[in-house]
Amino acid sequence: MAAFSATFSNPSIFTLNTNHQRSYSPLNFFFFFCTPHTTSFPLLSFRSRRHRFNSTITASLKENISRATKTWAHFTSLNYWVVRDYYRLVGLVNSFEPQIQKLSDEQLTAKTDDFRRRLAKGETLADIQAEAFAVVREAAKRKLGMRHFDVQIIGGAVLNDGSIAEMKTGEGKTLVSTLAAYLNALTGEGVHVVTVNDYLAQRDAEWMGRVHRFLGLSVGLIQRGMKSEERRSNYKCDITYTNNSELGFDYLRDNLAGSSGQLVMRWPKPFHFAIVDEVDSVLIDEGRNPLLISGEASKDAARYPVAAKVAELLTRGLHYKIELKDNSVELTEEGITLAEMALETNDLWDENDPWARFVMNALKAKEFYRQDVQYIVKNGKALIINELTGRVEEKRRWSEGIHQAVEAKEGLPIQADSVIVAQITYQSLFKLYPKLSGMTGTAKTEEKELLKMFQTPVIEVPTNMPNIRNDLPIQAFATARGKWEYVREEIINMFRTGRAVLVGTTSVENSEYLSYLLRESRIPHNVLNARPKYAAREAQTVAQAGRKYAITISTNMAGRGTDIILGGNPKMLAKEVIEDSTLSHLSHETPDIDTADTMSQNVLSKMKIGPSSLALLAKTALMAKYVSKSENKSWTYEKAKSVISESIEMSQSVGLDELERLVEEQSEMYPLGPCIALAYVSVLKDCEAHCYNEGLEVKLLGGLHVIGTSLHESRRIDNQLRGRAGRQGDPGSTRFMVSLQDEMFQKFNFDTEWAVNLISRITNDEDVPIEGDAIVRQLLSLQVSAEKYFFNIRKSLVEFDEVLEVQRKHVYDLRQLIITGDPESCSHHIFQYMQAIVDEIVLANVNPLKRPNDWNLKKLLKDFFAISWKILDESCTGITVESLLRSLVNAHETSDVHINDFQFSNLPQPPNAFRGIRKKTSSLKRWLAICSDDSLKEGRYRVTVNLLRKYLGDLLITSYMNTVQESGYTEDYVKEVERTVLVKSLDSFWRDHLVNMNRLNSAVNVRSFGHRDPLEEYKIDGCRFFISMLSATRRLTVESLLSHWSTPEESQEVYAG
Repeated sequence: MAAFSATFSNPSIFTLNTNHQRSYSPLNFFFFFCTPHTTSFPLLSFRSRRHRFNSTITASLKENISRATKTWAHFTSLNYWVVRDYYRLVGLVNSFEPQIQKLSDEQLTAKTDDFRRRLAKGETLADIQAEAFAVVREAAKRKLGMRHFDVQIIGGAVLNDGSIAEMKTGEGKTLVSTLAAYLNALTGEGVHVVTVNDYLAQRDAEWMGRVHRFLGLSVGLIQRGMKSEERRSNYKCDITYTNNSELGFDYLRDNLAGSSGQLVMRWPKPFHFAIVDEVDSVLIDEGRNPLLISGEASKDAARYPVAAKVAELLTRGLHYKIELKDNSVELTEEGITLAEMALETNDLWDENDPWARFVMNALKAKEFYRQDVQYIVKNGKALIINELTGRVEEKRRWSEGIHQAVEAKEGLPIQADSVIVAQITYQSLFKLYPKLSGMTGTAKTEEKELLKMFQTPVIEVPTNMPNIRNDLPIQAFATARGKWEYVREEIINMFRTGRAVLVGTTSVENSEYLSYLLRESRIPHNVLNARPKYAAREAQTVAQAGRKYAITISTNMAGRGTDIILGGNPKMLAKEVIEDSTLSHLSHETPDIDTADTMSQNVLSKMKIGPSSLALLAKTALMAKYVSKSENKSWTYEKAKSVISESIEMSQSVGLDELERLVEEQSEMYPLGPCIALAYVSVLKDCEAHCYNEGLEVKLLGGLHVIGTSLHESRRIDNQLRGRAGRQGDPGSTRFMVSLQDEMFQKFNFDTEWAVNLISRITNDEDVPIEGDAIVRQLLSLQVSAEKYFFNIRKSLVEFDEVLEVQRKHVYDLRQLIITGDPESCSHHIFQYMQAIVDEIVLANVNPLKRPNDWNLKKLLKDFFAISWKILDESCTGITVESLLRSLVNAHETSDVHINDFQFSNLPQPPNAFRGIRKKTSSLKRWLAICSDDSLKEGRYRVTVNLLRKYLGDLLITSYMNTVQESGYTEDYVKEVERTVLVKSLDSFWRDHLVNMNRLNSAVNVRSFGHRDPLEEYKIDGCRFFISMLSATRRLTVESLLSHWSTPEESQEVYAG
């Protein structure tokens, strides 16, 4: 009895827990309401204990059933058997390892030439795959000190098979890519390793490139700001590292090039094999934003500030309505009236004075585009923040006037409006690769979409060590205030124990609000968002995020690229030690360091540097001081950091003995680089020991704790954040805290009233969270709804873009053929254009079912002379309707026609310009194309119609050839003029076509109200637009050339213009 009474003497069993750990499962809710608030009855105590005992048994049983279900699902999944089959390859690779290890460096490098010889003799990549993987494994071991695990061999095989390898964070995806990249580069056709930003591309090219260069392959790197010569040289390398946007824009720019000398990619086959890092981010998340190259178009910049002022006058709900889900705005009648009064116009949609577009964009900028969320203002410019990576994209601008509207809202200078001159989606871009693979930590949830669009299955690669991360239940709050207070409390509790904490936020605004709360509580922390002062220290911030007492707030962890290692990243820490002791002597500039960052540095444990390292650091600092004085100049801060980075790179590629020799030999020349490299090697050993010991401490405390402050629109993004904890078998935990006032719930108009009512029934305090299976299922169902919505957007975008993809391929293939083809190819295209124009004129005025007397020969001759009169001689321009009719009747009555000798009676003969076998062959091919033309209906006079087409085509072409020959210009000059006119005409109409197609895309959805399928309508009208564009291109090209050569003195202007 005493025991029971003692048990119930604790009032916390019966009262609402108000400390930081207060949270409720459905069973706890039931227990709280059904148990009387008293401590006086032993029987009640017994029931309580029995209830808790039963709850424990139930929870344990649920856990065992769940574990058994997962195990059974694992063994019955297709993925299990696929991975099991890959282990046969692993066994082969391991069998090669002993003999590969015995090879010298020179012999190992020579294996590349050996593989290439074997491929040249007929062996396939599959024949050499196991041995090639073993060679790469040994090269990585020697150059990087990293040996591929067996599961990494599986990952490399998945990539080589053109699939997507899903590997958890920290499993070494970067190292895995070397296997498939090396193997496919042996063909000499080029491999592209595509990352999500310049930093990762440069890091991987330098880091993994050491393996490839050691094995005799050339490694290229594409970075923003590179000139064409550098890009061309790097694309010619065996393996090229780049980011997705640079790759896409290079492809588009190559298809805007005016000559073959301006091309930078490997034409005529620029794409062979690609490995896409963070493939789900690139192909799915970025899939909503097509790549655009724009040119200046509109001169309406003055309208944007006026429209911004009008938008300030309008009130949401009264003057306009918004739809957060698709960022749309609709003016009400009151809004239209007020806007028209303010602008002193009778109609916002007046074609002569159009204001509607500007007002709508101003309202969108006001409601949907927020500073520090969608963009930041820097140096008088509105710079876009990538919602997926949290990075600033300086070169990107919103289209259709949105960016100008944002600039007007912020009072910034308005940059010129733009018109699209080239565009492509990432889906269409990567479909151009015959073989495509990718790596990511989160793609299985999107496997169906990836399989449908790219025919690339997702294979889950096993982890090297079991994952022991603890994913705690989601906590839901009625208010944002309650959520942020709980986030702060959880961070404070974790900080007091010394655990490393990573907090993920969805915007710059939220990250800085949380930073403000932590500063109030005097909690040291680091912030990582799009602000330049934070972004500059991104790598160092992420590298330190696993240290004891480290608190890191980040906007998004997708594509950060640097692993969070418990205890800290020794290489990054060693680099910081070198910079701290050297930078002040090389540069007098002061970097912009945030105060919160300084506080964080103060609370982290100090590095213990050994005596030998201290001596080398002192020597390096002295050397830096001497170098700065002797050269009589102070470097910029960035220049000094670059020198240190190059020296550290030297330490990784040059042996210790060689470095010591360089220091001794160059002692009188102040060998700063070798000195820094030596100091780095020594300091690195100290850092590795320190990080290892600190890492053990962090593991004992529970590892990295990840806090998500909102659910994203995709489960994959949340899983990317969760994946930062528990890497490579480390302990760790995650917790998501969600407010029903979060943007996602408001954006999609999700019904969250049920959750608010549930909280109010439990407690009067709206700031208290609830958790449990029911709430998790409901929240995840809302998240799945958001995923389906965006999937439908991407699906629609792909379906609509497939129409444009076919047209784009036709135009770009034609363009490349003109630019890179031999001189005769230009003439061939021009002759085809001339024949096509003649065909259009003839077919518009004749009917093969009717006699020539019934044909509209008068209009036919009028249309033909309108095109060709400038170059035809007098005998040809004198053709009459009567003479043409007689010739056609006679031709129809002729029983046998020899096309080489055929000529119309009563009509002047074309000049004899088809001399030589090549020109005669061209003429014959045209005749065969005319005869096989299905657009002409069958009829008694079909042959007569075809003979007329051939005659008029010959007349136009030969007259053109004679005119060009009589101009007296060299053949090379003539071909260059023809090429220039062909390309400029095609580009001009293609740009107009893109504008028309984008307008059609926006307008065609309205037709769904008439029960018509918008996609089918888009296909029909798009095809009609494209046919018209090609026809107009041909006509403009021919008219320009005929006009040009009829007045050759203007040739220089046409060529230049």
